[in-house]
Amino acid sequence: MGDPIPLLKDLIEIDSSTKEGANKAVAFCEKWLKKHNVPVKKLHNNGYDMLVSEMGEGDKTIVLNGHVDVVDGKEEQFHPYEKEGKLYGRGSADMKAGVAAMMETMNQVKDQDMHNRIQLQIVPDEETGGVNGTRYLAEQGYLGDFVICGEPTDMGIGIQSKGVLQLDFDIRGKAAHGSRPWEGQNAIKKAYELYEEILELPFAQETDRPMFDKPSINLATLTGGTVYNKVPESCKMSIDIRYLPEQSPEKIQKQIKELTDGDGDVHLHTCHNPVKTKADNPYVEALADAITKNTQLERVNIFGQHGSSDGQYFTKYGKPAVEFGPFGANWHGDNELVYINTVKSYYEVIADFVLDFAHVQDKLAENI
Repeated sequence: MGDPIPLLKDLIEIDSSTKEGANKAVAFCEKWLKKHNVPVKKLHNNGYDMLVSEMGEGDKTIVLNGHVDVVDGKEEQFHPYEKEGKLYGRGSADMKAGVAAMMETMNQVKDQDMHNRIQLQIVPDEETGGVNGTRYLAEQGYLGDFVICGEPTDMGIGIQSKGVLQLDFDIRGKAAHGSRPWEGQNAIKKAYELYEEILELPFAQETDRPMFDKPSINLATLTGGTVYNKVPESCKMSIDIRYLPEQSPEKIQKQIKELTDGDGDVHLHTCHNPVKTKADNPYVEALADAITKNTQLERVNIFGQHGSSDGQYFTKYGKPAVEFGPFGANWHGDNELVYINTVKSYYEVIADFVLDFAHVQDKLAENI
């Protein structure tokens, strides 16, 4: 078996927080894969580079999806170091550990007799929405039958995630002198009161247990007013809603627009799909078996993610996707880290899952 840690360190050293940096990381991955005789092709979209590597035979395809872009970090975070069994550095957990393990898996299985196909996707822009990377690949038909996004999950399997609905509001009030606020209508106050009313709407009270309690509703921005002695007549507000997988974003917008009652306008900023993979999906069950087989975990945590990942782009096409990655901490923070032994275990799980895929296909055939 290979060791993904040296490769992971090389990836961390690349500052891939910009488009140019992400393309540099993609170029490094391409060179590494070619050096190890792993077939790979580079695709381009809107100035972004990405890689697709595919091998094996059969009717089913496992997709290993990993992003090499990271959020910005301090200069020292791009110099990885080990301490007490942990590897520190920007992107160590989110998610260059997953990428390194997936690349090593491709190298490991390239000479094996597989009865299925495995497709590695290395993409450049998950942290900024994945529009130019994974969404583009999905639109071009790179879908597979089961998708693993290597996000950090502490070796659990994130089978679902909330959808994303981001709205911008222009709220109207009435100007007045600051010494006589009762003669005006404070648009900032109206905006905040609208936010509080949104929290009480029917969609905000719905649940989807055991995966989720309620939707997530975040007051992201609130901007208004110009001077101290004037009641603000306008206010801009932005709200980030993470809706439950079975909720309708159109119905949510309808409920919200009914609240404005002519005192403001609501604009859609963005809307992204949830992930709706089921716990009893045979691929999920097989991945859980591979985890308990190759680690000391007796029980695998199957859960729902509040945030979003590139797995969302496969939902549109009815393809089951999950998030699965090693133990880490502080991603997007100052002391991002990944536990070295779990990166190695993660690699072993992925390789075992890929090579022992035949029984999953047999189980699928039984369910037809």
